[in-house]
Amino acid sequence: MSIEIKNVTKEYGLQKALNEVTFTVKRGEILGFLGPNGAGKSTLMKIITCYIPPTSGTVIVDGYDVREDSLEIRKKVGYLPEHNPLYLDMYVKEYLSFIAGLHKLPKKKEKVSNVVELVGLEIEQNKRIGELSKGYKQRVGLAQALIHDPNVLILDEPTSGLDPNQLADIREVIKRIGKEKTVMFSSHIMQEVEAICDRIVIINRGNLLVDQDANQIMKASSDRQIVRVEFDQVVSKNELKQIDGVSKVTQLKGNEWEISSLQSQDLRASISKFAGAKGILVLSLQKETQKLENIFKDLTH
Repeated sequence: MSIEIKNVTKEYGLQKALNEVTFTVKRGEILGFLGPNGAGKSTLMKIITCYIPPTSGTVIVDGYDVREDSLEIRKKVGYLPEHNPLYLDMYVKEYLSFIAGLHKLPKKKEKVSNVVELVGLEIEQNKRIGELSKGYKQRVGLAQALIHDPNVLILDEPTSGLDPNQLADIREVIKRIGKEKTVMFSSHIMQEVEAICDRIVIINRGNLLVDQDANQIMKASSDRQIVRVEFDQVVSKNELKQIDGVSKVTQLKGNEWEISSLQSQDLRASISKFAGAKGILVLSLQKETQKLENIFKDLTH
């Protein structure tokens, strides 16, 4: 395993940011690390990258213990923090050359040129970092994490501030890197996680909720149905809850509702039957595909 996390706890005084979290990440795997704000994601990433120590538990990165071999781990890990720290007065190529020097890399010019091309910084490479848009600053942060060709890549909100075209470009970069390296990244953009990740870990309030193959998560949720329906008249929530198979009812606006079922039978037939018996019209009726966003909300609310 490239990353082994065993019973990791992190306490800040009386506050417990992580509570005996355990999971592993294999080489050649892209792990989506999810959780609401304050769940403990950034804390665990800082522990893995040796910025802070755990209160208890063990973290092994590429065969090295974070408590005993932090310098070796830093050589093998590329890290893009949530708040991307950059020297804004430096030029892009100058900054990347500086980072290459810190890693004592041979052929610095070649390394800088390669990583500039990899993350799509060619047209901005001769500008000061402070003059760049947020999306291009994020690319510079990704470039510094990749320039020393690390075995493990830790990315905290790597797609923050990117426009749709940039998102697609960086997504392809991450997928390509993930074939050979270990990639662990957090994001609040669920579509990105669905498109990129092999496995998903979800934590909330420092506790591990889910550690599962991405396809298995989506397959396990496929039996659940979500239907959006709009009636021409007022209908009470209690009436809708009485429909056969209904497990959850949420009012969206006016006479529009979101109705969920944990059963395999088609809810639309039951809803149509209900409307016919009440003598009301169904203005719209649409079955939605269960998405990771819905699963995430259900688990973390």
